[in-house]
Amino acid sequence: MPIPSDIEISRNAVLKPLTDVAAGLGIGEHLLEPYGRAAAKISLDAIAELGERPKGKYVVVTAITPTPLGEGKTTTTVGIGQAFGQLNRSGIVAIRQPSMGPTFGIKGGAAGGGFAQVAPMEALNLHLTGDMHAVTAAHNLLAAMVDNHLHKGNALGLDPHAITWRRVLDVNDRELRSIVTGLGGRMDGTPRQSGFDITAASEVMAVLALCTSLRDLRARLGRIVVGYDHDGAPVTAEMLKAAGAMCVILRDAIKPNLMQTVEQTPVLVHCGPFGNIAHGNSSIVADQVGIRAADYLVTEAGFGADMGAERFFNIKCRTSGLTPDAAVIVATVRALKAHSGKYRVTAGRPLPDEMLEENPDDVLAGAENLRRQIAIVRRHGVTPVVAVNSFPSDYASERRAILDVATAEGVRAAVSTHFAEGGKGAVELAEAVIDACEAPSQFRLLYPDELSLVGKIETVAREVYGADGIDLSPEAARQLNTYERAGFGSLPVCIAKTHLSLSADPALKGAPTGWRLPVREVRASAGAGFVYPICGDMRTMPGLSSSPAAERIDIDDAGEVVGLS
Repeated sequence: MPIPSDIEISRNAVLKPLTDVAAGLGIGEHLLEPYGRAAAKISLDAIAELGERPKGKYVVVTAITPTPLGEGKTTTTVGIGQAFGQLNRSGIVAIRQPSMGPTFGIKGGAAGGGFAQVAPMEALNLHLTGDMHAVTAAHNLLAAMVDNHLHKGNALGLDPHAITWRRVLDVNDRELRSIVTGLGGRMDGTPRQSGFDITAASEVMAVLALCTSLRDLRARLGRIVVGYDHDGAPVTAEMLKAAGAMCVILRDAIKPNLMQTVEQTPVLVHCGPFGNIAHGNSSIVADQVGIRAADYLVTEAGFGADMGAERFFNIKCRTSGLTPDAAVIVATVRALKAHSGKYRVTAGRPLPDEMLEENPDDVLAGAENLRRQIAIVRRHGVTPVVAVNSFPSDYASERRAILDVATAEGVRAAVSTHFAEGGKGAVELAEAVIDACEAPSQFRLLYPDELSLVGKIETVAREVYGADGIDLSPEAARQLNTYERAGFGSLPVCIAKTHLSLSADPALKGAPTGWRLPVREVRASAGAGFVYPICGDMRTMPGLSSSPAAERIDIDDAGEVVGLS
């Protein structure tokens, strides 16, 4: 029998009142701020009220290097959370909020899928409680105050050619990547070249995800660098007197959103920082709530372990002080076949026909990528578990090939059919996670704070990506020296590179060797609290495809959303 569409499954799900969901977590109704029937904000007072309860086990879901289609980390995260319920364990899920850019573009929404999804999916994928809009407004207020400062005399001596703060919008729009602002008459502003990024790429989003309290949010917003003066000194949001108003805009957005899965498992949905130029993880405050609200907190890190998990470990955990007990590495037959180097997978297009034929040798040919991701998790002292996310087109021999690789590496592994069967299909995987969480944990950061920025980049390149070293452009070397002198040297690094390869070249599949990481530029996210080297051409404002999802999304005669996926 064919599986119903995601939206059909979501609409047919029997959901609890959110007050009941919260009560099951030990969160009283006085801590909830309802947003219709779909979601509720949780007051940050819940962190203190739950503080006397023991911490649950902390599980992060990551993956092998994905294909452009994604490998199902969110649906696996949800499936594991639901499976805990099947095992009479209390579990809670924490995920990022989807951006509407991909929702109306190629990728679609990010509620999970099949019988392992967050419901209602329309609410989750279509701006939920308005957090994305609050980030957009706070970011663009700062941009407006930058330009107003130039127009009103520029008392801080801000160099118009050294302004780094652009504007943002939660829509894919390539026409806005590079623009000229301030055109018109003298009263219409100061003309200069600028552009737009997607809201998920905003430093304000990263700040919101990494702050630990409202006070911390206010302080981090003040440290945001918008550009440099004519002497090369940083100009901040605090200097422009913008940080206070930005914090006011975000005072509700800092509160995590409570939802539930189609099996009534509680879900915390909060923040959606970009996975390429930011750390790609949901918020610390959501984890502060979830870690004491259930036996197991399952969260997700963007892209492969070399990207999202490395940043989860070295940026998010460094800031929060929370340490993971296990890491689930999602692997799929199709992705490992892609890492054999024989096939080309393109977003928005069907898989090649020959890729759908039974061929476990192709899976084994791409398995070095899985081995490297396992090694990355182990390098941080965390126990890995391999989740074989099963697709209907997979063959048993191909799934067995992945399990054999995991066994050879001495790693727990299980095939999971959560998409088709919900929590019941992820029970074996959840049992492996429970077992892994009981293993001794010796979590360790990859590098110390006091290591130089160059040393941190080199460490990640060699020990995580498998590079032979790094090649700094003259501009990158100059910028790193500037950031060290400015006091940013103790910050962690968030390396912006392609998510489609362990290397900086998306065409290199598997686990490439004999290459060096090229660092062409380095930027500082002083408010968020990291420095990000740029290795390759990073698009921070996606464009729409020739047939975007927006063409298929509509409202029917009953007022229901159709075409959302």
